[in-house]
Amino acid sequence: MGTTEEKPRGRDAGARVTISDVAGALGLTKSTVSRAMNSYPDISEATRLRVRRMAEKMNYHPLSHAQAIKTGRTRSLGLVLQFSDHDSHRPFLAEFLAGLSAGASAEHWTLTVAAADSDASMIETFREMLRDGKADGFVLPRAMTEDPRVKFLSSAAVPFVLYGRHATAKGAAWYDILGEQAMQDAVAHLAKLGHRRIGFINGGAQYCYAPLRLAGFREGMRDAGLPVDEDLIESNAVTLADGERAGDRLLTRPNPPTAIVCAVDFAALGVYRAAAGRGLVIGRDLSVIGYDGIPEGAYAMPPLTTFTVDNRAAGERLAKLLIRRVRGEDPELLRETTTATFVERGSTAPFRGSI
Repeated sequence: MGTTEEKPRGRDAGARVTISDVAGALGLTKSTVSRAMNSYPDISEATRLRVRRMAEKMNYHPLSHAQAIKTGRTRSLGLVLQFSDHDSHRPFLAEFLAGLSAGASAEHWTLTVAAADSDASMIETFREMLRDGKADGFVLPRAMTEDPRVKFLSSAAVPFVLYGRHATAKGAAWYDILGEQAMQDAVAHLAKLGHRRIGFINGGAQYCYAPLRLAGFREGMRDAGLPVDEDLIESNAVTLADGERAGDRLLTRPNPPTAIVCAVDFAALGVYRAAAGRGLVIGRDLSVIGYDGIPEGAYAMPPLTTFTVDNRAAGERLAKLLIRRVRGEDPELLRETTTATFVERGSTAPFRGSI
């Protein structure tokens, strides 16, 4: 004779588990369980973990529409991609989105992604998503020095978190990679290889990272005891064509550099083209270092020495910071940075003599 599975008291075995069931199992009030599930700051971490574990054990999931009515939140993070940007379809986007989704899912939130093709349509997309209740806050990739997204969301009192630091955005939360440290380390690496005339090609001047990476390059040159030649600094190179043009200008100088640091990998790969046009061999006649870790760099000839960024991890952290911001934490206490990872490949080599 088989055994009969015990049914939870007060409800049918197939009935949906409610917050009352979880509260009863723990001997807590419904209010305490609710506040623990929503990570209110007045609930201890131990209680939050206890409640979440029981909820998982009992397969309890709050009804999204009920949560929205009760808290005014949809438990959804918003991301608006601007497809007019120079590399909006790059492979890194898949990892970034995977990280955002994982970070949101870990808190039982969702990710809503929309697209825009201009600044004006982006702001209108924000308005539509907010009006339709599709997001409680937004992740903003690529912080810009003059950022209409920050201006709009700040004026509308909508939570957001930047992927990048913004020098003047008060009340902004952010997560960023220390690109300036990478530029400084790049110069140190080249100086150790014997290079003394080192050029620099910066990225888009509209982005907050550009002045930071330029400052890092200058600091690296000072640390190495090397003079900065202003004629060996170029800017606004974010594509292969941009990098090729900037590389051509540097390599046609009366006393050209023997090594070039690039703020983005695409510019570095453009320098490959400029060097080839002058009969120079990368890694022998000219050393090049990039930043980003795009797949194309690994398959270049020779493979590009660069600094890689873990975009999946960045997405996860941004999601978690935004959820904390939506829940009311001080945005200026939600600021995190990390470092890129140096990957030495064949595009750098000891100095061989003047080019």
